[in-house]
Amino acid sequence: MLDPQLLRNDPNEIKKAMQRHGADLDVDALNILETKRKEIQVKTQTLQSERNKSAKAIGLAKAKGEDIQPLLDNVSQLGDDLKTAEAELNDVQAKLLSIQASLPNILSDDVPTGKDEEQNIELKKWGAIPEFSYQAKDHVDLGQSLSGIDFEAGAKIAGSRFVTLSGPLARLQRALTQFMLDTHIDKHGYRETYVPYLVNEESLRGTGQLPKFEEDLFKIGNDSPYYLIPTAEVPVTNLVRDEIISDKDMPLKFVAHTPCFRSEAGAYGRDVRGMIRQHQFEKVELVQIVKANESAQALEELTQHAEEILQALKLPYKLMLLCSGDTGFSSTKTYDLEVWLPGQSAYREISSCSNFVDFQARRLKARWRNPETGKPELVHTVNGSGLAVGRTLIAVMENYQQADGSIKVPEVLVPYMGGLEIITA
Repeated sequence: MLDPQLLRNDPNEIKKAMQRHGADLDVDALNILETKRKEIQVKTQTLQSERNKSAKAIGLAKAKGEDIQPLLDNVSQLGDDLKTAEAELNDVQAKLLSIQASLPNILSDDVPTGKDEEQNIELKKWGAIPEFSYQAKDHVDLGQSLSGIDFEAGAKIAGSRFVTLSGPLARLQRALTQFMLDTHIDKHGYRETYVPYLVNEESLRGTGQLPKFEEDLFKIGNDSPYYLIPTAEVPVTNLVRDEIISDKDMPLKFVAHTPCFRSEAGAYGRDVRGMIRQHQFEKVELVQIVKANESAQALEELTQHAEEILQALKLPYKLMLLCSGDTGFSSTKTYDLEVWLPGQSAYREISSCSNFVDFQARRLKARWRNPETGKPELVHTVNGSGLAVGRTLIAVMENYQQADGSIKVPEVLVPYMGGLEIITA
């Protein structure tokens, strides 16, 4: 959520910033509400003051033996007027809060202006694209020939966009997960974290998924609804909600492996083949909670940590800086890592790393105490996938395929596979 002071002090500049992000701000409506808020706030404060004075007058009149009924009637009327004014103020404040909650983050100055992913900027490429002397297969054909991927079973059990894995391919996914966790914990100093896979509305509002993106979520229950997590970012970042973190504990670095659930309501018709876009998938998520002056560097660091997984697996990839039109709602700046998939002859996203500055923290009321001032200040939040496990599995299968349809196990994963070096039928 944006700083309300920015909206009050310079709404026209905020409007310009929103337009870069593909959003709009009705400045006239905002100014009308702000004027009304100030008027009702003054009225409320005046009524409170008058009621307090009248209450004191009752005590003095009572001590003098005077008739206090007129004063009691006045206090009662002031109380009724105050309740009405407070209700009006709450209504106006709720409307202002609704406007705030609908606005995306302000983009960083170095985010390029663009409409969609076609205007994203390639910053670098790593690794050589493999050359095959035969027609490369995609992960669907490879997995089915190895009897390790079954989309029909997934559809029977749950529905479309679900899959089952079995045998060495199921183990390969587990090996990838364990390798990612071990790397981020042992090499990069993240703290492993286990979190709920169901969260409440407040948690999703805190990280910006609600109210704007409710249609992309799986909701469970009606009276006290829970939601299946779309990413571990939600429960992990909410660990610091309503907290004031000690300076000595900063920065906080968390890693969590979780399933992720997305209805992908706007994505039907895209990636209908295979495991690219599933309702249920797994990720290893990196989250950093840092001071304001550290978040820009934290984004670079976290992105590099995700890159190191791809490099260790020797998977070719691209690092992309997202343009304004492709940057997410809560982010001020985002890097995407896109891995090469021979089965599609294309690079596909495998990690998205973002700096949210204080946008999430303001919603979460997540702060740290500055020892120099003794006062709490909003933290900055940074996160990214390190990596999306299912897509990494796809990339390994397709890049390490052999002419006979077998799959060579990447060297760093062999110990996690019990010494298995080749996956065969």
